[in-house]
Amino acid sequence: MALWLIGAAVAIWMGLSMRNQAAKVLRRSMRLGRLLETAPAFPVVVKDDGRIEATERFVRMLGLDEPAGSLAELGERDNAGLAQKDLAELEAKVRETQRTGKGFTLHLAIEGSNRRLTVIGNIADNVIYPNGAALLWFFDSTENLRELERRTRESEEARSAFSALAGLIEAAPVPMWHRRPDMNLHFVNHAYVEAVGAIDGLQVVDDGVELLEPENGRSAADYAAEAAAENTQKERVVSATLNGERRQLRVFDIPLGASGVAGLAIDVQDLVDTKSEVRELSEAQRDLLNLMSAGVAQFDGRHGLTFANLPFQGLFSFRDQWLSEKPEFARVLDRMRENGKLPEVRDFPAWRKEREEWFRASDPTEENWLLPDGTHLRVLAQPIPYGGLLMIFEDRTEQAQLASARDILLRVRTATFDNLFEAIAVFSADGRLSIWNRLFAETWKLSDDQLIKHPRLDELLPLLAGHLKKPTQITVLGELIRMTSSNRAQRQSKAVFADGRMFQVATIPLPDGNTLFTMLDMSDTLKIEQALRDRNSALQDADAIKGKFLANMSYEFRTPLTSISGFADMLKAGIAGDLSPQAIEYVDAIVQSADRLSEQINTVLDYSQIEAGALPLAFEDVDVSALVEHIAAAKTQMAEASGVMLKVECGEAKGGMSLDPKRIAQAVGLVLDNAIRYHRQAGEVLFLARWQNDVLELVVSDNGPGIDGNDVQRLSPDSMPTGSFSAAGAMTRGLGLPLARQIIESHGGTFHLHSAQGEGTTIIMALPKT
Repeated sequence: MALWLIGAAVAIWMGLSMRNQAAKVLRRSMRLGRLLETAPAFPVVVKDDGRIEATERFVRMLGLDEPAGSLAELGERDNAGLAQKDLAELEAKVRETQRTGKGFTLHLAIEGSNRRLTVIGNIADNVIYPNGAALLWFFDSTENLRELERRTRESEEARSAFSALAGLIEAAPVPMWHRRPDMNLHFVNHAYVEAVGAIDGLQVVDDGVELLEPENGRSAADYAAEAAAENTQKERVVSATLNGERRQLRVFDIPLGASGVAGLAIDVQDLVDTKSEVRELSEAQRDLLNLMSAGVAQFDGRHGLTFANLPFQGLFSFRDQWLSEKPEFARVLDRMRENGKLPEVRDFPAWRKEREEWFRASDPTEENWLLPDGTHLRVLAQPIPYGGLLMIFEDRTEQAQLASARDILLRVRTATFDNLFEAIAVFSADGRLSIWNRLFAETWKLSDDQLIKHPRLDELLPLLAGHLKKPTQITVLGELIRMTSSNRAQRQSKAVFADGRMFQVATIPLPDGNTLFTMLDMSDTLKIEQALRDRNSALQDADAIKGKFLANMSYEFRTPLTSISGFADMLKAGIAGDLSPQAIEYVDAIVQSADRLSEQINTVLDYSQIEAGALPLAFEDVDVSALVEHIAAAKTQMAEASGVMLKVECGEAKGGMSLDPKRIAQAVGLVLDNAIRYHRQAGEVLFLARWQNDVLELVVSDNGPGIDGNDVQRLSPDSMPTGSFSAAGAMTRGLGLPLARQIIESHGGTFHLHSAQGEGTTIIMALPKT
């Protein structure tokens, strides 16, 4: 009993001990489970058959409504769970871990959420999960991954910015460099390398090749050290050699704290040259402005007068001493007003304030000022880009007067055009009607509304075609205008209107490139011309009849005249018996009258033949001096009988020429007859033969009473047409001179008559040598 009692007691004690121990384990398990429930990591066991053990909190974190029995059930469902791509990768990693025991780390995404998970996988303890189960720890790494992504992005941006900055510095066209805190070169760009003529930047840094030469005993490093010591950017302009050429450089030393000093050099040689050119240009411009006739004044940005040329001073009556004070713009206007050189305005302060706005204007301003003394000024205010104002004052008084005179001339021209008998229109080079007169509009029946639009030629021609007899003729008129405009040559044509009027049309090129179109109504002129033509034809017929009548009458007169001459000669010879002295005188008078009448009849016959173009000419080589002597000898007796002294000069007329001696002798004889027959008391007649180059001139000059001016005009070659010999002969002294002229002209010569009443007569007969 005692043993059983002891055994029972021991058993009870052991049971109580085991119970206490189990209670402790249970409490520990509950604490561990609570820790797992509240831990930031979520354990998931994946068994070898694919089934999983996961807490409900993990499933809720994935957004799943139902517990998951396998990895595949953790995938996307209703926009929740792991992404299919990430789930497939997770399954592959788990199988690899179960097979090889190799751990892994993987980042996963949850569908429909911006949360990110990090899973760390290892093989599970064989004691707890035998047969190769995988233990997965899931961590919510959303914030960590975002921070990592942000820092990664910032790092990439910084790297990119640094690369861009380094590339920019390297590609910069100006030399740039960096010095370490010890002022030795650390980095130089490509422009620096090229400027010093080195191979690359490493050579420059290793050899310490400086771009800038020492200045005032201080090196470039000394200037950089001074900037670093004062922690202030330094700037200076120095001369240096770049690429073998001496240039002006603006150098900057920029302290970078503990990193050293950066430097760059900007080539300002072009700027220096430009400033010099601008300065020279400004001086040349001022010299040029002083030579201008227009007044010029320049103000700076503070409205002060900086320049005024001599015409400006004279135009506004300014003194050099006052201008040297550089007065402001407002004071200049005030002084102009005092001198009476501004337009009269009602509110001068407001007017002046408006002009002060010119300084702030972006575009130039132009005004016309009419001064009280009648001067017209054209004012141009040009704002200067770098501040200030340039003003130009041009005296337009003379131009205004010329413009007024031009307006008057235009009105006079318009009035003149409107009162011409011609229809006139002017077409510009582009074919547009620019000027017309009243008669042009009336002729073509065009209204002012049509003309004031200045229609083009192709628009105007259809309006004109309906007035022509043949509308298609309008194309001819259009071509005349176009051809004159292009070829610059005058053209003429005619236009017949439907109402029977006929116009003479002409197109004339004008010096300014325009074309003048004129139309002259020729209807009445053509009628008069036709009447004159008919009358001339009738006169020619009458003249022909008259010539035939004279020729017939001459032949009719010759027969009785021959009988009279024959019987007179017989009576004088005494065949009818002896005659008394008085009868003999009568017979001599009859013979002389018969001879004179016979000579006149021969003259009429010769003239008739000349007018009919049937006068026979027998050309032969004749000695000129012999011909002259023969003609003079034939007229000597007549001159002596008339009491006229006949002088003959032919000393210079030597040699021969081809002519009809009979006809030439007849012509000269007729002229000599005229000179001898009509003479004054103790008259003189000069017969002269001379050579003028290859022209033989036969001159007959007398000191007789001369010929009336009207008769001289009628006997001139230009005013004495064929068939007028009877009228001219009746008004002068017979038919001798007209016949002589015709004979000379039939030899290709000229017949000139110079005479004045009471001063004698000179006739020059010129025969060309052929």
